[in-house]
Amino acid sequence: MKPLAGVRVLDLTVAVAGPVAAHLLGDLGAEVIRIEPPFARPLAHMDVSPPATGAAGSHPHDRIVSYNDLQRSKLGMTLDLSQDSGRDIFLKLAAISDVVIENMAPRVLAQLRIAFDDLRAANERIILVRMPAFGLDGPWRDRVSYGPGIDALSGLAWLTGYPDRGPMNASLYYCDYNAGALAAFATVVALRARDRAAQAQCVELAMLEGELQLVADALLDVQMNTRAPFRRGNVHPTMAPHGVYPCAGHDRWVAIACEDDAQWRALCHAIAQPHLAQDPRYADVISRVHRRREIDAIVSAWTQNQDPHAAAGILQAAGVPAGAVHDMRDLLHDPQFTARDAIQWTQHPAAGAIPHTRAAFTFEREPVRIETPAPTYAQHLDDVLRDLLHLTPDRIAALEAEGIIRRAPPDQPRL
Repeated sequence: MKPLAGVRVLDLTVAVAGPVAAHLLGDLGAEVIRIEPPFARPLAHMDVSPPATGAAGSHPHDRIVSYNDLQRSKLGMTLDLSQDSGRDIFLKLAAISDVVIENMAPRVLAQLRIAFDDLRAANERIILVRMPAFGLDGPWRDRVSYGPGIDALSGLAWLTGYPDRGPMNASLYYCDYNAGALAAFATVVALRARDRAAQAQCVELAMLEGELQLVADALLDVQMNTRAPFRRGNVHPTMAPHGVYPCAGHDRWVAIACEDDAQWRALCHAIAQPHLAQDPRYADVISRVHRRREIDAIVSAWTQNQDPHAAAGILQAAGVPAGAVHDMRDLLHDPQFTARDAIQWTQHPAAGAIPHTRAAFTFEREPVRIETPAPTYAQHLDDVLRDLLHLTPDRIAALEAEGIIRRAPPDQPRL
């Protein structure tokens, strides 16, 4: 039995951060019901994978790559919450659920009349998890943002990049995955607290404040040393050599971090330059930091003739921290990840085999596996309405006729 077996979560999330939080809860065993607006997903989408062999029709709306990763470990249904009938069904679901999670603008729940007070009236034990960009109060409450904006406002983008260039954002959804993990953690804590108090609770995870955790040492530097940290690329203030170094082949690299004198001596012998270990110019960490460019040139002269994995193996055997720089194809075949089942696959009916990175923790006795792919459009509509809420076929047909639910996306999304 998985750790969160028996917990039911209603997922109203959008974009990346919220779906990450919800699928982590699903990976841990919660029954997560993703509730999608009937009019939101287009029939055509740029980010689609080839159809699975034997899939019925092309169904591009079921082959959206990012969707199929973010929505794993969930059930899926459609429901128009802006209509009274849709709202009523949602509150009936909330009455038999444990958690509602959302990351829309703060005003949206009140506009839909499913704010915390409405949910608590339906279920006195409900947990509402909210993930606003900036918080539920304060002067920026009603501003909206995606991850890159949070990266900028948190100071993370200012710290990222090279000294001779401007600030840089991470190429992927760094902020979103960080916020998603924090929100999932907060949800589990709230469930634990409810075991003691048996009361409803609203949990708030402001994405900006979640990312502030990542720049805490830079804030300390400003406060304690009255200096503002600046972009330094791959340079480390107390290590040399430290960075990524070119290897044989196109765009192949190895990362090396040399922390102390013993590692420096080991590195010198590993790269067949033992005399450098006795060179007074590189006698200690401070000297090496000041001559880092000379050292980088020496190390690069060795690495450029090496395979990155072979170079990392030689240095690791000598006691020097080093690792090959993987591209995304390398990850799928890395023996460490394979041995630990870190990348797990699901079989999606429209998109075929899909690799997922599993949750970054394991339990000795309870499995944490990704066992179900993302749902196809409205795949579990009948399971939820008929089996959970016991609606009759006539009532379900009426909801479909009214447009409260849909079984296929519209030709054009409604703005």
